[in-house]
Amino acid sequence: MTESIRNTKLETRNLKLLREIRFTIHASLVLKMMPTHLAVTCILIAALLCGIPASVSADNVIELPVLAAIRQNNLGVFEILMMWWDKKPEPNPVQLQWLLGGVRLGNAHLGAMAQAFAYAVERTPSIQHSGTVSVQGVAYQPTGSDGPSAGAAMAVGFIAMFKGEHIQRGIALTGTFEPGGQIGPVGGIPDKIRAAAREGYRTILVPRGQIHDSRWNLNELGFQLNVTVREVDTIDEAYMLMTGQRI
Repeated sequence: MTESIRNTKLETRNLKLLREIRFTIHASLVLKMMPTHLAVTCILIAALLCGIPASVSADNVIELPVLAAIRQNNLGVFEILMMWWDKKPEPNPVQLQWLLGGVRLGNAHLGAMAQAFAYAVERTPSIQHSGTVSVQGVAYQPTGSDGPSAGAAMAVGFIAMFKGEHIQRGIALTGTFEPGGQIGPVGGIPDKIRAAAREGYRTILVPRGQIHDSRWNLNELGFQLNVTVREVDTIDEAYMLMTGQRI
């Protein structure tokens, strides 16, 4: 008991110190895939254990479910990416920052985030894109993931954030972001569906052509877990299903 109290005090003290620490992962990551007039300088800044500012309204925070598969078991991993935008006039163009919390992302995942962010800016041309967009991962326990399989979901999340719309609860998406807004294939889908089902998600969107695979039958798995598995081709199609709105 004494050891637990000591550890709690230490964690509290470290938290206060770490909130003051900011360091740059990539000093300046320019998203070359965008047209010149829409180019966004995406600076990925890591701020250890820095939470959502009190000034940010809950209505302005996007809660995006992210599904991952791990080698240790077939249970999958469920994470939530919290996204919010301060809408300030500076910096201009808009800046993206990743806040390190309970979820650590690998380079492939960060690269997919940058691509999804660029695409979201491109798809919302009527919006004044300035200020800072922040993203932080939340999980039951500290975890890490890598790979591009959340790219499509992040594109949906960023677009919804810019438009002031929200992701409907109970629906999740897995799939890579491909040029032109297509959704590409991913691996480990059964594990991801199991993770989503444990959290009460009842609709899982997967890339077109992946319900039936030599490795799995997702319709059968969905029946066993009482979830609906649907295939999607594009970000537009996924956006409609996840928000109830058109881009």
